[in-house]
Amino acid sequence: MAPTSRSGISATADTGRAPDSVPAAEPSPGAPPVLILETGQPVASMKRHGRFPHWIRTAAGLPRDAAVVVDVERGEALPRREGFAGVIVTGSGAMVTDRRDWSERTAEWLADAAHAGLPLFGICYGHQLIAHALGGEVGWHPAGREMGTVEIERLAPSNDDALFARLPERFAAQATHLQSVLRVPDGATLLARSDHDPVHAYRWREHVWGVQFHPEFSTTHMRGYVRARREALHGEGRCAVSTERGVSATPHARRELRRFARLARART
Repeated sequence: MAPTSRSGISATADTGRAPDSVPAAEPSPGAPPVLILETGQPVASMKRHGRFPHWIRTAAGLPRDAAVVVDVERGEALPRREGFAGVIVTGSGAMVTDRRDWSERTAEWLADAAHAGLPLFGICYGHQLIAHALGGEVGWHPAGREMGTVEIERLAPSNDDALFARLPERFAAQATHLQSVLRVPDGATLLARSDHDPVHAYRWREHVWGVQFHPEFSTTHMRGYVRARREALHGEGRCAVSTERGVSATPHARRELRRFARLARART
């Protein structure tokens, strides 16, 4: 049976079958579940590894009964925010600037949730969508695509951040995107950047985070995406073979999801 949100609205269960590879998060007794808003699907060649919510739940160390999934891209209704410890917004092949109906509805819901104090964590599209929802600017990156394992620089304001303070000053992360946050919302703090993208992570107030990189991606996921974008990379004058060879494990980035899940569930 699919799990049901506290509002009584049925939501899709995470159906991935691969075993969890990280220890489970440690919630407070009786902690409510984390809501995962699914905004897209993996590229066709990677669907055999499950959907984005499964990748996220595995990286976050969340037991199966500790996450509720709502597929907003496919029109599932957004639940009442009450009864959730926090929200994780997935990546997507869509573009925030397309202003699709489902995306704009989700943005409005996220803005209300953020202002109500619900912890949020956006990944790639989710990072951009939250920024858009809170008044930031999203658009095509002027230098084009960022793809592969990239070096992220943690910025000084992150030194006292609940999620980023324990990261090394430079760490590796997986990235694949064409659009970026061009201007963060008022009240946001820049936390990390790459040579390509000056807004790889931000925090809004004390409970909302966005990351352009993909903490849920393993090397298998990243290499699969590079292969799927081989023709596009070639057309851009880049070598897919060397990009794929440069893919490496990103344990520090991956732990950010577990930290968020623990933080959100400990607050309840």
